[in-house]
Amino acid sequence: MSDGAGVQLGAVEQTLMIPLYGRAVETRKRRPLLSDPRAVQIVESLDYDFTRMKASASGATGAVLRTVMFDVWVRRFLAEHPDGTVVEIGTGLNTRFDRLDNGRVTWFDLDLPNVIALRRRFFDDTDRRQMLPASVLDQAWVPTVQTGPGPYLFVAEAVLLYFEPHQVEDALHLIGANFPGALLAAETGGRAMADSVNRNDVLRSMGARMTWMCEDPAEVECLGVRLLESRTFLEPPPELRARMPLRLRALSLVMGAVFRRRVRSYRLNLFRFVEDVTEPRPESASR
Repeated sequence: MSDGAGVQLGAVEQTLMIPLYGRAVETRKRRPLLSDPRAVQIVESLDYDFTRMKASASGATGAVLRTVMFDVWVRRFLAEHPDGTVVEIGTGLNTRFDRLDNGRVTWFDLDLPNVIALRRRFFDDTDRRQMLPASVLDQAWVPTVQTGPGPYLFVAEAVLLYFEPHQVEDALHLIGANFPGALLAAETGGRAMADSVNRNDVLRSMGARMTWMCEDPAEVECLGVRLLESRTFLEPPPELRARMPLRLRALSLVMGAVFRRRVRSYRLNLFRFVEDVTEPRPESASR
């Protein structure tokens, strides 16, 4: 896919348009859960056909709910570590730094070179935010991020689900070996979730597929992390639930009743990498 101005995006990279569109739509609502005027500006300026997303309103709403749930963990991290470092893996056209910046955090936006090329049309590097054109699987980004002050929070929103299982293992091992004790916010999804995602008309039209399946986020602990918190869309954090519009609370209840297995198969998780980097990798984590 080309955005009409020379940037080519692959199947998985195209999925960045879904949360972007969702934030723009949410911002225009009378009582938005998230206000993101920058997303509105980007959607209006991109030469991209968002028509197919208009027919999937629940998908856009789900992307917004996911984003604000991840935002809660970022806010908590910045409240406890205002001078820490946040790394957004697969940043796409996310505006999380613009929305949550506390004036002190060091921030790195990491994504593939073609995505960063697109991102640079709308965002600039600053003394505290830097865009890194690289795959999370590429060791090259590590030394730059290590210049940022600890502790570290890595945010992988709508990224790992599209990796092959061995790529998830490689990514977590790379982060854990270089940033022991760091936090990681990431999703897991089981078979019910994968079946739903892979039948989704928008994702199918993009050619994207969910390839990493995990029925229980505790299973990821064999890759050198500890599970600290895990939530479904039916279990938003208290500080988020208190400000959720009635329409979203109702939607969550309906989705939970109608798509119970699917909703419970998809979890948003907060992990911490083990701090003993000399600890041998578990046998079950090897390819």
